Parts: sequence; C-alpha cells; structure tokens
Amino acid sequence: MQKTSKLYALMHGKCPHCRRGDIFTGSLYGFNVQHTNTICGHCGQRFEIEPGYFYAAMYVSYAMNCAEMIALGIATYVLSGGNLEFESLWLYLTVIFTGCLILAPFNYRYSRVILLHWLSPKIKYNANFDKP
Repeated sequence: MQKTSKLYALMHGKCPHCRRGDIFTGSLYGFNVQHTNTICGHCGQRFEIEPGYFYAAMYVSYAMNCAEMIALGIATYVLSGGNLEFESLWLYLTVIFTGCLILAPFNYRYSRVILLHWLSPKIKYNANFDKP
C-alpha cells in the first residue's frame, strides 16, 4: 500500500496518526450534521485528546474567518471598480456576511483538522499503518 501524504490527509479530513480513518462523519456540505468522531475507526487514535481540546479550534476558525473577510472585502473592492461610497457599504456588508455564512461549515471542519494535524504535538504520524 502506498504512503498517504500529509496534504491528502489534510484535504480529506483524515486521522493525523494513521492518515486513513475519517475525523468527521458526513460530508462538508449536505443535509447532515457534521460530527467529529471520538476515535479513529482505523487506528483507534482519540481525537479529543483532553476535555475541551477543541476550544482551541475556535482561535484557528477566527483566524480563518478574518482572512476570508479581508479577502472578500478586497475582492468586492476590485470587482466593484473601487467604489467606497456610503451607498456601497451595504454591498460590502452583504458580500462579507454572506461569505461568512456560506463558509461556516468549511471553517468548522478545517479549523479542527488544522488543529489536529499542525498544532497537536501529542499526535505523531505512524507510517506502520500504511503497510498491508
């Protein structure tokens, strides 16, 4: 079996320990509620390392949300021809808040994935799970 890359595991929400099991149930967008699995179905790694561990994901989500709001504001400025009149305030507010609402499930999922993969010193990748 081929080694699973870190980028693939990040993009697809896979376990940081084995890079095989799913961190979440359900799809990113759909008629389901996203839940974080308690343990990895492949290697048994516990995702919530300690009680309240995912509260730190709020800070990651906040940083992602700020970057998205700035990018949406700049995109609106460029696409509207640089219009900064008072009347265009509602255009900016509508675009930014609609973007935040649409990207909320993305931020929820990937803030936890980033926290588990990059900011968790306790979880290390074990390449032995890639062997058949």
